[in-house]
Amino acid sequence: MRLRFLGTGTSHGVPVIGCSCRVCSSDDPRDTRYRSSVFVEGDGGEAILVDAGPEFRLQALRARLTRLDALLVTHAHADHVHGLDDVRPLTRGKPLPVYASRSDAEELRHRFSYAFGHGQEGGGKPRLELSEIDDGATVGGVRVVAVPLLHGQRPILGYRLGGFAYLTDCSAVPDSSRRLLGGLDLLVVDALRLRPHPTHFSVDEALALARELRPGRLLLTHICHDLTHVELESYCDAAGLPFPAGPAYDGLEAEIPAKRQ
Repeated sequence: MRLRFLGTGTSHGVPVIGCSCRVCSSDDPRDTRYRSSVFVEGDGGEAILVDAGPEFRLQALRARLTRLDALLVTHAHADHVHGLDDVRPLTRGKPLPVYASRSDAEELRHRFSYAFGHGQEGGGKPRLELSEIDDGATVGGVRVVAVPLLHGQRPILGYRLGGFAYLTDCSAVPDSSRRLLGGLDLLVVDALRLRPHPTHFSVDEALALARELRPGRLLLTHICHDLTHVELESYCDAAGLPFPAGPAYDGLEAEIPAKRQ
């Protein structure tokens, strides 16, 4: 299994509109962070997208995506779903399976009512097959496990695919969900900034979760403009974790061993 980070930024993205801070002005390409999303390619060629934010069209072009087999929605906030219409060229004339929690599925049906209603003059709408995901789903040969999380008071979902788990926009991981996260090759976790936040893990909170779960590797995502990539990388190095740990960046690719599938 291979994954590619399409975006690693917050709801604002980085650079933030109108901001001239040192991170937003950085010439390090790793400090340019589109809204968070990841593309997963299974060992059988399965093409799975986690979240489709406002930059999805640009992300798909940059990553040279040619098709999708499924979309996994973590939650229906704008920075995670407002690129939903742009999946149209990637569905190859078939309805795209979209998986979300019950509450987020209802929100998607309301917000994108034109896509789920009958008819639209001129066509031009995505063909979506929206399903409420319970414990999980199967996409080709990839088993997807839904991992309940909390985003402040809002229940959302993370996902585990084989030896990889993706936990974005979370401020708490219930004990029942932690039991789903043992033996990971790669853990990707929300780490907004060093300062505490009511609806997101801080960097230290993300590192503490990783110490408990002990994955083979940790990568941080959903990063704001408080720290450069180099600064966050140094902070993670100084934490002294017994496994590789650091920030992800847009375009980063990682391999997950097939033995975990």
